[in-house]
Amino acid sequence: MFTGAVFGGSLTLSWSAVVVFVALTLLVLLLGHTLGSHRKLIHNSFACPRWLALALIACGIQVGLDGPLGLKRQHDLRDLAQRQPDCHPFLRHGRSFWVDAWWQLHCELRLPRPPTLPAAPHEPLLELMERTWRLQVLLTAVPLWCFGGWAFVWWGLCARVTAGVIGHWLVGYFAHNHGSQPVRLPAVAVQGRNLAGISLLTMGECWHNNHHADPASARLGWRSGEWDPGWWMLCGLARLGWVWDLRAPRFTAAATADAQALLAEEIR
Repeated sequence: MFTGAVFGGSLTLSWSAVVVFVALTLLVLLLGHTLGSHRKLIHNSFACPRWLALALIACGIQVGLDGPLGLKRQHDLRDLAQRQPDCHPFLRHGRSFWVDAWWQLHCELRLPRPPTLPAAPHEPLLELMERTWRLQVLLTAVPLWCFGGWAFVWWGLCARVTAGVIGHWLVGYFAHNHGSQPVRLPAVAVQGRNLAGISLLTMGECWHNNHHADPASARLGWRSGEWDPGWWMLCGLARLGWVWDLRAPRFTAAATADAQALLAEEIR
């Protein structure tokens, strides 16, 4: 994908191709990654009809990170490790920028004694998506080629997936090493950090300290100025009656000592 984006994209640069790249990237990040994969499949922070959940999760596959069940396993393992008193630097983005880039983008973590993780939902369509997720990503080349030829394929598929995968790592790296920490959880290895200024680009996923403090919340931006497009989209879908039972954060301004103690107890 990176090779296609660099070489194919440079040969077919046009305003229309760039518009397709930007529009599809933002759409996939909003509907697929933050709503479908993260807030619904992984944390189940809102309720919706089955057809909508599957559609959002299918959209999340288009980021190009993994199948839905594989992505959930990776997230659950990382989440479990980060909530221990100590955590391997691979799972907390704890090495230098370039070492972490090599690890996260090119390496595979193999554990001799994997921990027991929450059971994945038994859903035949999710299992089919897991088996065919690479094919689903590649098949988007067909409508792109029909509408705009190779320019749309290089930009709408290769550049989009490259930006999604590398962008996912970049946000993960900086959200664990730079930024503010308004909430401090006791006895955990990783706190997460809030990254101001990129909320629209990340669809609200940059408020990572908030997310560490209350992972079940459907709302990631809690305070004034913490824009959260994913939350805005959920509120819009709620007005249409398509989503409900949105989990709100348990505290919004700052964690009190009692709230932090409660969260620490839940983590243990």
